[in-house]
Amino acid sequence: MSRLDRALLSLLIAGGLVASASAEKLSGEQMRSLDGQVQEIKSDVLGIASELSNLEERLLYPSGTQIAIFVSVPADETFRLDAVQIHINGEPATHHIYSYKELEALQNGGVQRLYSGNVPTGGHELSVTMSGKQKGGTEFTETDTFTFEKGVEPLALGLTLAGPGLGKTGIQIGEW
Repeated sequence: MSRLDRALLSLLIAGGLVASASAEKLSGEQMRSLDGQVQEIKSDVLGIASELSNLEERLLYPSGTQIAIFVSVPADETFRLDAVQIHINGEPATHHIYSYKELEALQNGGVQRLYSGNVPTGGHELSVTMSGKQKGGTEFTETDTFTFEKGVEPLALGLTLAGPGLGKTGIQIGEW
């Protein structure tokens, strides 16, 4: 191979390396640009998902028919709540069996949303059954029936559950 051929070959190799390096640089810039676009798309998708969730809630639970029922237990209560069952207008609405952690949270002042649903405006009947054990281990079940009036605004009802005592009712209801 002559010197001219070697020089030409060296030039071609050097040119190829320079072209390859610039292609890698361009490729890196393109990759960063693509990463930015992907992050922007992810952000858009999360925003759309949040909007869809809000729309779904408004469609499933329109404010004119929405009702939410919450449960709390007074802090000084010593009974163990096992389960709560709710009927609205004679139809089963919800039933919940409590775990130890849920009961502990309620006894420490926590509030649980037990039911969210729809009822038309007007008068309704709410039947609440709770079961549990008293401090001495005696099992009990208590049922109370209440009436409530549903207006055009969303309604939040709070149930305060207490163990059976000296002539007092263990289930109290109030608007929240």
